[in-house]
Amino acid sequence: MARGPGERDEPAAREAGAVATGVLLAGGRSTRFGRDKLAAPYLGEPLLHRAARALAEVCAEVVVVVAPEAPDPSLPGDLRVRVARDAREGEGPLAGILAGLRAVRTPLALVAAGDMPTLVPSVLRELVRAVLAGPVDAAALGEAGGFRPLPCALRREALAAARTRFGAGERSVRGFLAALRLAVVPEEAWRALDPSGETLRDVDLPADLGPRNDTSAP
Repeated sequence: MARGPGERDEPAAREAGAVATGVLLAGGRSTRFGRDKLAAPYLGEPLLHRAARALAEVCAEVVVVVAPEAPDPSLPGDLRVRVARDAREGEGPLAGILAGLRAVRTPLALVAAGDMPTLVPSVLRELVRAVLAGPVDAAALGEAGGFRPLPCALRREALAAARTRFGAGERSVRGFLAALRLAVVPEEAWRALDPSGETLRDVDLPADLGPRNDTSAP
C-alpha cells in the first residue's frame, strides 16, 4: 500500500537514522520577526520543537546550533537533542553548518533551519537516499530550474570543503553546495511526497505563522 505524504516508512527511517544526524540552524537574531521566533508557538509548540521533531523522524539524534553567547534553547525533552555553538557571532548559516558538522558523529548530516516548522519527513529521507545512492557530497531539493539550499543532506567529509570555502570568504549556503558534487532531487519527485511544498516553508515574520496557528503559549 502506498504511504501518504509524511507518513513514516519504518525500514527507511531506521536506515536514515543509522547514518544521519539532524542539524538545526538556530543562531539567527530574529531581527525581522521582532522577538525570538524559534520560541514562538506554532500549532501548540515552539517553532524549534516542530523542526526538531521532523528531523527526529528521520535521524536518531538532532544537533541544534546556536549563537556563542545565547542561552540554551528550550528543547523537546522526549527527543535526543544536543546543542552546538557557532564559533563567532553573526557569521551566517554556513558558519552554523560548519559548527554542526563538527558535532556530527554519523556519516551524514541532514541540515535544516530552526524556523522551518512543516518539514515533511518522507522528503527529508529522500535527501538522505540521494546522497547514499551516488558518488556525491550533498543533496538538495530542486525548484524552478535550480535548487533550495535548505533543507539539505551532507556527507560529514564536506566539513573540510566547508572550512575551506568559509575561510575564502564564502557565506552563501547555496554557493557552498554548488561547489560540491551535488545531487538535486527533482521537484516532481519530492512534490509527489509533499504536494503543497510545506518542506520549503520558513518563518521570517509573525504573519508567516499563518491563520491556522494557535498563538497561545504551548
